Amino acid sequence: MTQLDHSRSAPAAKSFRLNKANAKFMGVSAGIADYFGVDVTLVRLAWVVGTLVGFGSLLLIYLAIGLIAD
Repeated sequence: MTQLDHSRSAPAAKSFRLNKANAKFMGVSAGIADYFGVDVTLVRLAWVVGTLVGFGSLLLIYLAIGLIAD
């Protein structure tokens, strides 16, 4: 049997968390911005545009994420 090299650690798993410190409403957009490393304003703008184009369906998804996450 070979010896395993345990000196190298695996990178930490990235997980989604709501960002309530930077939140406007529930922290979903701020959490998504943190997860993907983008500006929170772009994420919020995408939610608004997506909600208007999708006839409000993204609003339900936003609420579901806010209630389920964390």
